[in-house]
Amino acid sequence: MIADNAASEVWVSPEKVGSAHLQRLAVVYVRQSTAQQVLHHEESTRLQYGLVGRARELGWPEERVLVIDDDLGHSAADSDQRSGFKRLVSEVSLDHVGMILGVEISRLARSSKDWHQLLEICALFSTLIADTDGIYDASDYNDRLLLGLKGTMSEAELHVIKQRMHQGKLSKARRGELGFAVPTGYVRSSSGEVLFDPDEEVQQVVGLIFEKFEELGTLNAMLRYLVANGVRIGVRVREGEAKGQLEWRRPNRMTLQNTLKNPVYAGAYAYGKRRIDPRKKKPGRPHTGKTVAPPEEWHVLIKDRLPAYISWEQYEKNLKQLEDNRAVADANGAPRDGDSLLQGLVVCCYCGARMAVHYHGSDRRYSYVCARQASDYGGSPCQYISGAPLDRFAVGNVLEALKPAALELSLEAAKNVESERAELDGLWQKRMERASYEAERAGRHYQLLEPENRLVARQLAREWEQKLTARQELEENYRRFVAEKPRLLSEDEREAIRRLAQDIPALWGAQSTTNAERKEIIRQVVERVVVKAEGDSERVGVRIEWAGDRPTTGIMIRPVIGFERLSYYPQLCERVRQLASQGLNSREIARRLDEEGYRSPKLVEGFGEQGVKQIVRRLGLNRPKGPRKGTNRPPESNELLGEHEWWLGKLAREIRMPEPTLYAWARRGWTRARQLQDHPQRRWVVWADEAELARLRRLNELPTGYHTRRKWIEPEGGEERVLR
Repeated sequence: MIADNAASEVWVSPEKVGSAHLQRLAVVYVRQSTAQQVLHHEESTRLQYGLVGRARELGWPEERVLVIDDDLGHSAADSDQRSGFKRLVSEVSLDHVGMILGVEISRLARSSKDWHQLLEICALFSTLIADTDGIYDASDYNDRLLLGLKGTMSEAELHVIKQRMHQGKLSKARRGELGFAVPTGYVRSSSGEVLFDPDEEVQQVVGLIFEKFEELGTLNAMLRYLVANGVRIGVRVREGEAKGQLEWRRPNRMTLQNTLKNPVYAGAYAYGKRRIDPRKKKPGRPHTGKTVAPPEEWHVLIKDRLPAYISWEQYEKNLKQLEDNRAVADANGAPRDGDSLLQGLVVCCYCGARMAVHYHGSDRRYSYVCARQASDYGGSPCQYISGAPLDRFAVGNVLEALKPAALELSLEAAKNVESERAELDGLWQKRMERASYEAERAGRHYQLLEPENRLVARQLAREWEQKLTARQELEENYRRFVAEKPRLLSEDEREAIRRLAQDIPALWGAQSTTNAERKEIIRQVVERVVVKAEGDSERVGVRIEWAGDRPTTGIMIRPVIGFERLSYYPQLCERVRQLASQGLNSREIARRLDEEGYRSPKLVEGFGEQGVKQIVRRLGLNRPKGPRKGTNRPPESNELLGEHEWWLGKLAREIRMPEPTLYAWARRGWTRARQLQDHPQRRWVVWADEAELARLRRLNELPTGYHTRRKWIEPEGGEERVLR
């Protein structure tokens, strides 16, 4: 009673209320933190609305009292979601408010930021603040100090409440007793225990999801498989009138991904997987900013606490597979349909980075390039390897390694096919059993109805007819499925599987085998392929690191852009000199080189007569040719050349490039050249000073195809420019 009388005495002391305040509005701010409090704590709401009478007692007429109750059901921890508080601040800022009335300070704000902002505005416009303890003037130092202290205590009180609730939840979670919404495939009993879903089809579909992901390796492949076979996922409705009922929905990518990442399926109880990162939280959206923490940072992780569909080792393997399927530099990436068979597996020996696949135009050529130094440090690529020779080298070793397992592979393949068909047949049987039950139940409902109730009878008859039609369609679809994929393999099918498995190269090269399937086979036995090119030569060291076995090392031969890049170029030149000194022509020399195992830089079959002619020209072994019979062509003379001009053939030998290539450059206008129209052979003359010679040598060393991709480079004003 003493406290109540003291509070009443404070309310009837209006000495701070002046005529300037009474000329403006009195605002009663009403707020409850949650909708549950609004429904069940009616006395608090009634007390706040009763402040209208206190405003009248202080001198405000009823029509000058404004009630702002827009924030009923909203917390005062943040003003972003409180439209009523924003309206209050706006009214004060417009000098419309003489006094703000609230039961206590915590009704207005539990955030120091919002509270002190309101105090600043109230002090600026001489707006009073009143609660059950008294009336305060924000411009008065003592009142301002007391209001600031009350605001701080209100914020601290909210922090203490949250901390108690969090510690209580954490303590309960550490015992594994904190409830959570169970995922698909589980139900929660009346006692709170988590159990397998009693529906057998639901359990079988969940098990099929994990089996197919382990087999197919990618989320998209598993989704396509489920859709192609008409598999649906049984989901228990969590809210509404149909809460707890089973709904069959189409599979989707997000549902499957959440299933694979949920530790509950591995029998683990986990709490604290998601956190709120304030840096990622978007203004006005309180549920944003959530981040997923790694397992080692979870608040609680209790293994073998719940019934499990898979083991914890399989769960971790699934997570690693999903991580490796990401298209990032540090991951293998999921197998794709590109021509590259070692995508994501090739590693640079120099820097340890994965080498990217670069495709060259429409001719299906590709190469493996180590771009880490170029992309991260602005340097030059460590190395680039032609893709097709490296793939052939690796595939040869893989097929050789699979030979001893041919019989085992054939038996395992037949077993897997029959197991998969049996699994799908079981799903079809359960779906038909469910359809028969629903049709029979609809029939019982119709038969138990009184015949006179025609209005209900017509509706039940339609439902019964729909269930019968659905059952008939399902049976027809099942018969088609059995006709296309019988449960047991025929003897011819078994023989075909054995024959293909014994002839693995034929199976590998079959048109029905996709590149994605070939890549998946390689990844089953190969962890990575480390390559080390020997400078610019054709030799590349390769180390194939097998899964669970010792690595295989070898030397791969790749194509290069010129004879001088060949590691045996000096020996080749010496051998050509020897054969030429024996009086052999180019064709005979090429045949001898083929027999002795020499190969051209492009790795074409056989050395080739043109290659011999090119080496002969480089070595200066051409025999002098006289004028043709019947012509009086004078010998070539440098008198026809201007300053810094070269005969095309002589310039090609000077910069060590094929004469046809330089001729093509001249015809396209990529070099400064002219054709002698009065010359008997209409010879080409190319202008090249020292700078131009250096430029041509540099461009000749670029990889094949670089010139057409970069639109060529030509000098302009002493500098190089790229033609676009």
